[in-house]
Amino acid sequence: MIVSLETALANTRAHLLSLRNAEGYWEGELSSSALSTATAIVALHGVDAQKHAPLIAAGARWLVASQNDDGGWGDTTLSKSNLSTTLLCWSALHLDDEDDNGGRGHGARESRLRAGAWITARTGSLAPEAIARAVIARYGKDKTFSVPILMLCAICGTLGARPWLHVLPLPFELAALPRSWFGAIGLPVVSYALPALIAIGHARWRNAPPAWWNPLRWLRAMLWPRVRPMLKALQPSTGGYLEATPLTSFVTMALAAAGEKDHPCVPDAVAFLTRSMRADGSWPIDTNLATWGTTLAVKALGEIEPATADWLLSQQYLEVHPFTNAAPGGWAWTDLPGGVPDADDTSGALIALKLAGEGNSKFEVRNSRPKEPCPRSAIRNPQSAIAWLLNLQNRDGGIPTFCRGWGALPFDRSTPEITAHALLAWRLWDVEELRPRVRDATARALDYLAKTRRADGSWAPLWFGNEHVHEEENPVYGTAMVVGCLSAQPALAEQARVLIKGGAAFLLKAQREDGGWGGAGDAPASIEETAVAVNALASQGGHHRDAVQRGVSWLVSATQGGAHFPPSPIGLYFARLWYHERLYPVVWTLQALRAAAPLLS
Repeated sequence: MIVSLETALANTRAHLLSLRNAEGYWEGELSSSALSTATAIVALHGVDAQKHAPLIAAGARWLVASQNDDGGWGDTTLSKSNLSTTLLCWSALHLDDEDDNGGRGHGARESRLRAGAWITARTGSLAPEAIARAVIARYGKDKTFSVPILMLCAICGTLGARPWLHVLPLPFELAALPRSWFGAIGLPVVSYALPALIAIGHARWRNAPPAWWNPLRWLRAMLWPRVRPMLKALQPSTGGYLEATPLTSFVTMALAAAGEKDHPCVPDAVAFLTRSMRADGSWPIDTNLATWGTTLAVKALGEIEPATADWLLSQQYLEVHPFTNAAPGGWAWTDLPGGVPDADDTSGALIALKLAGEGNSKFEVRNSRPKEPCPRSAIRNPQSAIAWLLNLQNRDGGIPTFCRGWGALPFDRSTPEITAHALLAWRLWDVEELRPRVRDATARALDYLAKTRRADGSWAPLWFGNEHVHEEENPVYGTAMVVGCLSAQPALAEQARVLIKGGAAFLLKAQREDGGWGGAGDAPASIEETAVAVNALASQGGHHRDAVQRGVSWLVSATQGGAHFPPSPIGLYFARLWYHERLYPVVWTLQALRAAAPLLS
């Protein structure tokens, strides 16, 4: 056992280091996405179908080839079929009714028929009313994704003779209000989806305007010239909104459908989409999670190279972000301009820098190149990042992902795993000037975690799930992250001992007979879920040695001694899109084996 663990540990470490690029950081690799591919080919078709015909045909061929045996599509090639992605792919393949001879890809007509049967089995029929009702029911009051799906169906001709009437209107005129009001006025989309609100809302208004006597018809006509330039102002230099194919595609196809192909943001958006296409004809959901992946890798290794530290420090935002109006001091998930500062990545950067030896001194700019030009007087320091996290804390004591006070919709609310992550970040640094604020924020955050803990001692995370668990939740991941973070700093662990004990009890009960963990109960075990559970239990010292040893044995076997790391689609991107990331099974296995080694030696 000891030899196997030592060998697996050495192999896993070597494998992770081999994935680091020449610039000293980890870019990772996101899974290809049927949803992204469908939206991209519809967007390119809307802008110029003839010019982009080769890309559209390649994307359609990939969709046909990646269709699940049951006739539907999942978000990744490893995912179960779901209604949203299947509707998008089915609709995208309707853009051209010609089959094998016309460029839509081999077997497109048969693929559409199979998909139509899958959809009918879930909605009752292919009638526009049935489709719209099913989509709206899936997402409830959050229109962030339901409206874009219906818009794409309308564009592709799968919503009947008057398709735009089935697309819910979006109040794009609200974008003309001061940004500071957005949290209070209750936008029907989440904070990061402002470009979609504007573009899709305008497309719906243009294609199905209110009656002539409705004041909204005139108000929207009057405000569009004021709102229209915002799409370009919000667009990063890469052309991709959030560096994400779906959001960029939805904005692009909406503008094309509204007769706005000449909008200044369209050329850069199209360039982003064409550049993002992979050699096999697919698109990923996002370009990369480089900052997030690098902080995970550093924490797993427990060390940081100077080049990696320089790169990570250079990713801290020094100016107000134009997209979410976020204050300076945070980190985004990516090094690209389309990223948005968020609590999870800011906490990850702080913890990685602290645990890897940056100490209590101020951050230094060194020779790194800032993300944006900044005044010479700007200094990168832990105070700014910790204050940024403290300022994000919601009234319920929890930490949201992006913006304080946007709690009406799911992906803007407080969430336990991010709250625990932030707790560890600000407690590790122990900045003297912020101690009173940290003391108060810690008490409130622990109270939030106590209130959101379930009766079985678990927490459900926001950004990770499991398709094999009830409601597609992942309490194993959520609980492991909370327990692991709360246990990583002695004083914090003492304050949170009741929460930790309950969470650990849940993880012990959730362990499978074979030693692994899935998302909960009898869900199939994965490397990712087993690794985070082992790490959390190993952080309790020798109290759970048997469970840790069984989990390590499972990991050593599943990874073939640290040489093989098949990923699982447990990641949730915006609007509950499943993804997997090449780095996840590697970094979490290394972290788990490092934590377990002292207990099992």
